[in-house]
Amino acid sequence: MQIHTIQAGQTLYGIAQAYGTTEENIVAANEIPDPGRLVIGQTIVIPIVGRFYWVQQGDSLWSIAQRYGINYYSLAQINQIPVEAILPVGMRLYIPPLARPVKETNAYVEPMGGFVSEALLDASRRAAPHLTYLAPFSYEIERDGTLREPPLGELPQIAANHQATLMMVVTNLEGGQFSDEVGAIILNDQALQDVLLTTIIEEARRVGYSDIHFDLEFLRPEDRDAYNQFLRKAADRIRAEGLLISTALAPKTRADQPGPWYEAHDYRAHGEIVDFVVIMTYEWGYSGGPPMPVSPIGPVREVLEYALTEMPGEKIMMGQNLYGYDWTLPYVPGGEYARALSPQAAIELARDRNVSIEYDYVAQAPFFEYVDDEGNEHIVWFEDARSIQAKFNLLKELGLRGVSYWKLGLPFPQNWLLIEENFQVRKL
Repeated sequence: MQIHTIQAGQTLYGIAQAYGTTEENIVAANEIPDPGRLVIGQTIVIPIVGRFYWVQQGDSLWSIAQRYGINYYSLAQINQIPVEAILPVGMRLYIPPLARPVKETNAYVEPMGGFVSEALLDASRRAAPHLTYLAPFSYEIERDGTLREPPLGELPQIAANHQATLMMVVTNLEGGQFSDEVGAIILNDQALQDVLLTTIIEEARRVGYSDIHFDLEFLRPEDRDAYNQFLRKAADRIRAEGLLISTALAPKTRADQPGPWYEAHDYRAHGEIVDFVVIMTYEWGYSGGPPMPVSPIGPVREVLEYALTEMPGEKIMMGQNLYGYDWTLPYVPGGEYARALSPQAAIELARDRNVSIEYDYVAQAPFFEYVDDEGNEHIVWFEDARSIQAKFNLLKELGLRGVSYWKLGLPFPQNWLLIEENFQVRKL
């Protein structure tokens, strides 16, 4: 497969001809709603085996082969040219598929309103073939150690049909917010912990969960050690049942990072205790904050490189957002919240407003600006095939376990194409 960025004057017909495929294949793969109205700067994934490269000034067979990690003798043979050939600028070379490392993938799915909508079920069916884990969000801890369970609908059957392992997400959410009080009550009462763990194990057996995932956030700093001790206790009981245990961690860059989201999350202890962690490397740009990329590559790298000083890469799943935000300008702290939207919706918005999509190569993130019908200026930061590929390259470079998505239900077809292009997804 190959990522292509739409340039002025290009048509799907011309693009299909250049890559040796058909318009129909491109439209179907990228779920393009209006093929006759492409957006300048929009990225599409070309559904071909391998990819093509057009020779640029200064290229050699050796330098191109180095860029794609293949032997330049093989590259010459595949393209039926002499090894010593001088390559003319503009010549098209075929690059064969690269080796795909085995990685794990997870996606959270969050039913709202007390039931699992058909849209969420459909999104889960489409994603499940590309997932190691499917994680219904979430089981909320009650103050008596019992659980408030989420609606599941057909999610367990969808996971089973596609060999996706069910992840049981346990949170300290209360009233829609992470509660430090709930955390403190559970983490400091051994009897309540026993009730909680018994309830978790019984539910895991009933539904068929294979991983127990603790997402305890906004904990009191003084509960850091209590959380670690609870995880040790939980790990013993959970592993005795033949189950995995994992946790979600806030994106830290140092062990003593201050703030209520960070201080109780002990990277080194989690790395020692649990089977793997999901690091929430997103929400730098968030609905209530100033406009910026949701997961810029620099801060993401900084968090993951710190994590690698505390635990091995095979225990780290990189968090990745499946959404962007539309901010009204000028940004006013405490003012209007940004609207979340899917990558697919962002492209359609740029098309409808007749604006080009730009790309920030430092942040590795696409964005565009537009004016609404009332004359208000907006900026949209979102994800596209280029930004996702940049994260996948980082994941491979750092030797991480895999990637975890927040959350299903926001259409992004290019992401799933690139998962299959880059990785062999492990099925447990």
